[in-house]
Amino acid sequence: MILIIVALGLPSSIVLLSSKEPLPSQTLVDDQSIEHDLNEESVITVNVERSETDQVESVPLEQYVISVVASEMPADFELEALKAQALAARTYIVQYLMATGSLDSDKTITDTVQHQVYRSEEELKALWGADFNWKYEKISEAVTVTTGEILTYNDALITPAFFSTSNGKTENAQDYWENELPYLISVDSEWDKDSPRFLDQKSIPIDEVEQSLGITIHEIVSSPRMTYTESDRVQTVELGGQVFTGREIREKLDLKSTDFTIEQKDDHLVFTTKGFGHGVGMSQYGANGMAKEGKDYSDIVLHYYQGVDISMITEAIPTLVAKK
Repeated sequence: MILIIVALGLPSSIVLLSSKEPLPSQTLVDDQSIEHDLNEESVITVNVERSETDQVESVPLEQYVISVVASEMPADFELEALKAQALAARTYIVQYLMATGSLDSDKTITDTVQHQVYRSEEELKALWGADFNWKYEKISEAVTVTTGEILTYNDALITPAFFSTSNGKTENAQDYWENELPYLISVDSEWDKDSPRFLDQKSIPIDEVEQSLGITIHEIVSSPRMTYTESDRVQTVELGGQVFTGREIREKLDLKSTDFTIEQKDDHLVFTTKGFGHGVGMSQYGANGMAKEGKDYSDIVLHYYQGVDISMITEAIPTLVAKK
């Protein structure tokens, strides 16, 4: 996702995984009960512009959160990780709507990584096939039990950045974006080392690198000069006589992260990366690892978003209740 610090668009880099294992029956919740509860509790309606049809769907907030969590995190992740994702998704949309003045208007939000990925129930059925029922019920449970909960810092909604997989630590906000946010600071995330996305390697022809970066490389690339951030990601790197930020290299060359090494092999540069995503905020695979160790969703969000509080929408934004 593309981030704008006041109104955030978060990176969606997770691919939905599949599992044949059904949920234990005691964890399932009745579909009609879920729909009724979510519609009753949704104090906000989200207008989603569908990218393929250009139609606008008006969706109750909590139903919107279900669709976003289903699109942004694998359903076979631990339930507590899905709850943490629900808080991030809910906080993001409420913060975005408030920041853009969309609460009292017909303004829309996209269904893409520009904001948050959103898929309708019909699209999820097509995507999940025979696994639809247990996956949808599990995610619905994660959203239902956290209904109305958002993340705040000093009584203001936070920018709930999240990403797929870290390199073992998360990144300070100011080391990837220009803005420093006190709750988006580097923390350990050792669980990510078990992620299937922890390591990646990409070989790029040198002429393609030159074209993408607007440089000419005259010498063999061997141990280029680099500086590093607190979380051991590349802060700057010198290539072709020019200095680039790690973020510029990642985005221009479509690398998985800013923790990378560079090695020349013949007429190619080989980039070996650790982690997947910008690294700021909550690691999704880290959240799942914490949940596997018995941590609950509050432990997860309070670890990745330092110093925040879990608040209720009705308390943090009482004007919304007054409108009902």
